[in-house]
Amino acid sequence: MTGSRRSEALGQARSAWEWLRRRDPADLVRDGARFAGMGLSYAGRVWRRSLQLRVVTQTLVLSLTVLLLLGFVLTSQIANQLIEAKLTAGKEETARVKQNVEIALARTEPRTEGIESVLRTVRSSLVSQGLDTGPTAARSGNYDPVLIVPHGTGRAPTVMGSESEVPQSLQTFVRSGQTAYQHATVTDSTGRYGKVLVIGTPVQSAIQGLELYLVFPLTQEETTLSLMQGTLYTGAAVLLVLLAAVSLLVARQVVLPVRSAARIAVRFAEGRLKERMPVRGEDDIARLAMSFNDMAESLSKQINQLEEFGNLQRQFTSDVSHELRTPLTTVRMAADMIADSADELDPGLRRTTELMQKELDRFETLLAELLEISRHDAGVAELHAERIDIDVPIASAVATVRHIAEQSGTELIVDLPDDPVVLEADTRRVERVLRNLLANAIDHSEGKPVILTMRADDDAVAVTVRDYGVGLRPGEEKLVFNRFWRSDPSRVRRSGGTGLGLAISIEDARLHNGRLEAWGDPGNGACFRLTLPRVRGKKVQVSPLPLKPTMRRSTEGADDD
Repeated sequence: MTGSRRSEALGQARSAWEWLRRRDPADLVRDGARFAGMGLSYAGRVWRRSLQLRVVTQTLVLSLTVLLLLGFVLTSQIANQLIEAKLTAGKEETARVKQNVEIALARTEPRTEGIESVLRTVRSSLVSQGLDTGPTAARSGNYDPVLIVPHGTGRAPTVMGSESEVPQSLQTFVRSGQTAYQHATVTDSTGRYGKVLVIGTPVQSAIQGLELYLVFPLTQEETTLSLMQGTLYTGAAVLLVLLAAVSLLVARQVVLPVRSAARIAVRFAEGRLKERMPVRGEDDIARLAMSFNDMAESLSKQINQLEEFGNLQRQFTSDVSHELRTPLTTVRMAADMIADSADELDPGLRRTTELMQKELDRFETLLAELLEISRHDAGVAELHAERIDIDVPIASAVATVRHIAEQSGTELIVDLPDDPVVLEADTRRVERVLRNLLANAIDHSEGKPVILTMRADDDAVAVTVRDYGVGLRPGEEKLVFNRFWRSDPSRVRRSGGTGLGLAISIEDARLHNGRLEAWGDPGNGACFRLTLPRVRGKKVQVSPLPLKPTMRRSTEGADDD
């Protein structure tokens, strides 16, 4: 069983390798970039949504910054103190060794051919002294002495020791009669690099121009500094872990109540009006919970009161609408009988009969719209969807409002595609929406053209009704769909509207899972867009037509904004 699984895993690995070999490198790069983008997007989404992650991360970043600055300052100060101590001890040791060299050379009378022998003897004595020459040497550490006697032009200097350890710039200072020092990096006998402190001083003796250099290795100081840095790094790492744990604990104490409040608020918004936050203690979170509970209690009472008032209002509208149908029918029958014998009446009574018929028509329209609104409010409005050609309700709506346009001198322009557009919709409701939009546009067009445009794609059908009249002020694009709302109540309405047309229209659009939207600009007219899905039950994502028109000149010279 194990062998078969291993063989299967190897086969899958070979298949994956062959697939990768066959892929175009450019495709692999694009796939990698896409996966990287997805990873960054996911990380960004987690970062934006997690307060706890942001608190912990920011705490760690700030703490790390502080620790780095503190470590840099401490390291610099300790390193400077070690170098200063080494330099002080080195200067004291150099002065002592210089004195010993001068005493040793004063006891001898070197000749020119014996300078090397004398210097070799002196250097050997210095090397043998090493760390055993007193407390100053013990503090300064071991050193490597170098003796140099420069000669005139054409002669090489006499050197006892490793001249390569002495920087040339330092020799220049010493030959001018100064005691100087310099830090340098040298290579020892094993080939390893190391930092040293080189102190040079001229020596007063029978040997003219004698220079003494002591090379102090800084190995001990580097070891001490490395140990200190390691201790700091270890402490910083431990401190960061502790800070992460502490910040995580503190963040959880704050975030958990906030998350609980968010969950309760979501459930409250979903209609669970009895949801409340638990109150624990007397801190800020407890006061937040009490404030939230008070707000929820107040909102719950107001929502219940509004629901009761809305129910009463809808019930009153429905009851009144139904109760009015019987007397309205009786009045209509009487009016029709009077109208049938209108020729026998005198002109005054005949005009009164015509006005009565017109007002009864308006009253019947208002009653029908009130009944329709009550059906939507009660949630009993039915959608009788079938496959239809959108041209049918468009033609019916245009024919219905044609006489209104002619009376006002408004030109109706219909822009439809050549190919038929079929969708699943309720013809009666779609025709009513378009009729209301056209009548509303004619009422506000001020005699300028009204353009109806229809376009479709694979998913949706859009119809826009554009006028060039008074337009809408900012914020009114939402108010136009409120019941009985009018931007200017003093305007004369030619369509005999009741103020419920657009409110019913948006409910009809929602019944289709569609959208009805408005745009307007004062003085440049308005545009209403109806977007319906071509398949019943499917939601509209993108509309085939823009809501805000582009700038162009209309056939009548109006600005299409």
